[in-house]
Amino acid sequence: MSAEKGSAFLLKIGDGGAPPTYATVAGMRTTQMSVNGEAVNVTSKDSGAWRELLSGAGTRSVSVAASGIFTGSAAETRIKTNALAGTLDDYELSFESGERLRGRFLVTRLDYAGDYNGERTYALALESSGAVAAA
Repeated sequence: MSAEKGSAFLLKIGDGGAPPTYATVAGMRTTQMSVNGEAVNVTSKDSGAWRELLSGAGTRSVSVAASGIFTGSAAETRIKTNALAGTLDDYELSFESGERLRGRFLVTRLDYAGDYNGERTYALALESSGAVAAA
């Protein structure tokens, strides 16, 4: 596998349709994804003093963090609306290789900032709800 450009790691939001059409959240400078898994410990006296974990058990989730320059796009407006309403929505993460991950996410944080004589920026955090799968 060859190296990939960070600028090609995109966050996209669905339009509410079924199936959704995805639009890139414009103005992003950084995008980060974490795949989380809760371990289920099944260690017993028969484990020989070594911890044993149960495969396929526990809760899995995907967390996304992103930040960028505010552009006033329809995608940014939809994210703000979702954040204020606490609404789940369809999101897609796409990579330069063509790989895509899709799932439903909740906006758990949306921050705006702006300095005198500077651009308006934002940062957001998303948490998955349900399965996140390759598309």
